[in-house]
Order: sequence, then structure tokens, then C-alpha cells
Amino acid sequence: MARPEASVAEPPAGNRPDRNLALELVRVTEAAALGSARWVGRGDKEAADQAAVDGMRAMLDTVSMAGVVVIGEGEKDKAPMLYNGEEIGDGHGPEVDVAVDPLEGTRLTAKGQPNAIAVIAVAERGTMFFPGAAVYMDKIACGPEAIDAVDIEAPPRENVERVARAKGVKPSDVSVVVLERDRHETLIGELRDLGAKVLLIPDGDVAPAIAAAQPGTGVDLLMGIGGTPEGVIAAAALKCVGGGVQGRLWPRTDEEREQLLGAGYDVDRVLTTDDLVSGEDVFVAATGVTSGALLRGVRSTAEGAVTDSIVMRSRSGTVRRIEASHAFDKLEKFSGRQYR
Repeated sequence: MARPEASVAEPPAGNRPDRNLALELVRVTEAAALGSARWVGRGDKEAADQAAVDGMRAMLDTVSMAGVVVIGEGEKDKAPMLYNGEEIGDGHGPEVDVAVDPLEGTRLTAKGQPNAIAVIAVAERGTMFFPGAAVYMDKIACGPEAIDAVDIEAPPRENVERVARAKGVKPSDVSVVVLERDRHETLIGELRDLGAKVLLIPDGDVAPAIAAAQPGTGVDLLMGIGGTPEGVIAAAALKCVGGGVQGRLWPRTDEEREQLLGAGYDVDRVLTTDDLVSGEDVFVAATGVTSGALLRGVRSTAEGAVTDSIVMRSRSGTVRRIEASHAFDKLEKFSGRQYR
């Protein structure tokens, strides 16, 4: 059943996700990243994605939570593992909504390009927006300095000027990440006419959205039409680190629009960060597969590999960077999985 709007009910104190969940989740994204890293640059995005799903699945079964996948790999008949509505975790602990993208950037991985990550987000049960048939969303994401200044209904020029004022810089100093798609030709032209720096990416807009809220990444804004599931995951992350997302569902066809309207969605409504993730105890973990603005990719060592991860919690505002060394001989004996 579709859930057009998330519940905002406060969960009982005993049902809130525990802070120890953060480190359990980063182990999940590390496993996904290590699995898919073997496929970097090998031109097989399906194999890379499957390896990430398999790695994530193996670790999720050990996590202390009663999770339901709200954002997953698709419907059950098309995604045999980590499908929407699937119950995950060990069945104990807090009841939570889970958003997963075992490999955000399958083509990036296959081509050896930057910004591929493995990511998972967790929030209290009933607090994540379920996008239903909405595959795409028009969105804008930025950091805490500018989130109160931007307006997705304003022209791109105006939003860049507002961000520039909020950050105390010139519009020509503002860097905007945009997916390189034909549908963005007008947007890209307007941004370049203003003199803004347009950073075109082939895929994967979750990492740039998070990077827009992190200092020293060279990203100020994410703009344009991208995946709705990715918008929910980005909202969860930005709820943890500051900043936020504004979005509006973008039906691809009249049929999809009617399907959304019939399910109770308002396709003209501007969705805020809290609309996309209303929970107050949100966890997000991400591990780099290929190096990008947010994270370094998996690096090989003589014994195995090194991973770079970020893990965030909204309630405490804590953001941890975790660099981990993995010994493949021990991991393979422990897990029964192949890592090289």
C-alpha cells in the first residue's frame, strides 16, 4: 500500500534506534562496497550491483533491528533481494524504516568513474516517504547556510544568487552539481549564463547532495531532476548533517501522473526534508566505492583493502569518518564470501 505522507508520531522511547546501530550500519555499507569494488572499471554494472546487494544482504541479517525496506531495489518480483516491503534485520530491537542503495552509481562503478557509494538510511517506523510510482523528482539540495534561502519554485538564477548571498560569495563562485541529461539542457544554460560553475555528473546524485552540506568538498548545490528514492536517502543524510532538500514529484508520463494522483499523491506539492523523512532519530552510513567529492573509494592493500566511510546520526548531530582496514583472508574465512 502506498504511503503518500509519512507519519510524525513520536515512537516510544524503548523503540528508538540505539546509538550503537551506527557502527552496525557502517559494517553493512563496507560489505557492499568491498563486494562491488572488484567490478570497478570492468564494464559490468549488473555484476557490480549484484555483488553489492549480496554483501549488504549478508550483513543486514545480523543487524539488531526489525526493519522494513521502504526504499529498495524495486518491487519483489523484479528485485529478489532488498525489495520494497521486505523485512530485514535480525527481528529484534527497534522497528524502523530502511532505505538502501547497495551501489549508488552502478554505471560509475562499471566505468571506473567517481562518486559511486554504498549507502543505507534508517529512521523510526512510519517516518520515511514512500514514493510509490514516482521514479523521478525535481530537487534542490544544499547545506545549512542556504537551505532557508532556496526555493525550488524560484528560477535557477535566483536560487544561485540566494546561495551566493547566504555564503557571502559571488554567484560565479557557486558550484552546482547537475546530472548530465538532455532534460537539463535549459537548466545548464541558465546556470552558465549566470557564470556559476556547473559540475556535470553521469549518475549518482546522493553523494553530491551530501557533499553540498560538507565543508571543503567544492559543492554548493545539487539541482535538477533525479531519482525519487535517492531524494529520500539524501534527505535522511542532510537531516543528520544540516542543510536539506526540497523536491517535487516529476511524473514521466500522463499515465504515471494519473497513477500517482489515484494513490493520493499531490504531484504539485513541494516536499521538504521533513516531508521526506519526518523521524527525529535518523542514521545514515555510506562507504565509498570509487573516489569522489564525499568519500575515497576502496583501495587495495597487500592484505586486502581499505575503506572510507561516513556515518551520521540526526539526534546527536554526530558525523564520524571511519577508515577501516580489511584482511581478506580473515574475512573470507569468517563470512564464506569471496572478496578478490
